[in-house]
Amino acid sequence: MLLSLKDVTKGFGVPGDPSRRLVLEKLSLDVEEGEQLAILGPSGSGKTTLLNLIGGLDHPDEGVVHFKGQGITGFSREEMDRYRNRDIGIVFQFHLLLPQCTLLENVLVPTLVSKEGRSEKQKRAEALMKRVGIWEYRDKLPGKLSGGECQRAAVVRAMINSPSLLLADEPTGALDRDSVDTLADLLLDLNREDGLTLLLVTHSTRLAERMGRTLELSGGALQTR
Repeated sequence: MLLSLKDVTKGFGVPGDPSRRLVLEKLSLDVEEGEQLAILGPSGSGKTTLLNLIGGLDHPDEGVVHFKGQGITGFSREEMDRYRNRDIGIVFQFHLLLPQCTLLENVLVPTLVSKEGRSEKQKRAEALMKRVGIWEYRDKLPGKLSGGECQRAAVVRAMINSPSLLLADEPTGALDRDSVDTLADLLLDLNREDGLTLLLVTHSTRLAERMGRTLELSGGALQTR
């Protein structure tokens, strides 16, 4: 099992306060290596909160999150930094590229703390950017490119350190229909050809239907569709 959540509860506000909002309640989830999983749900249902817990960007109030058998909530700061940098990749709804940096420089940002040779990372960046069709734009700034091109660069940035798990938070939310299909094709190709485990949250039924398994987040829990 690559990823496992057991009885995870998360709320916002002071515990015991009537105004406290419970977002996730006793949520459990198992994700196999190489799986394609979509989690559907409307805005405010807790989809981003769930990804933040898996990505180590937040901590559950109760329950545990295991990655490859290890409880990530017990990680030291150094272990958590490594987990976020090497084991997982994250793609957000908005690409969050640095506007002052070229596309290639943006893609290489996660490698700055890597001990691997710079030339090897450069080669991987080149290969990935050619694969997704943006190598010709490597020296351009994000502001000169389309949303779809920038989002493809964000995927490459997330993949540059060869993670086992890619988390995608509404990755097509800011894209037009054609760009949605192109990005979906890219994510599924990475899943099939690289053995990448793919977990995305979305409100798009169109995108979710292309994944191997779909769950719906409602009332703080996951339900099979």
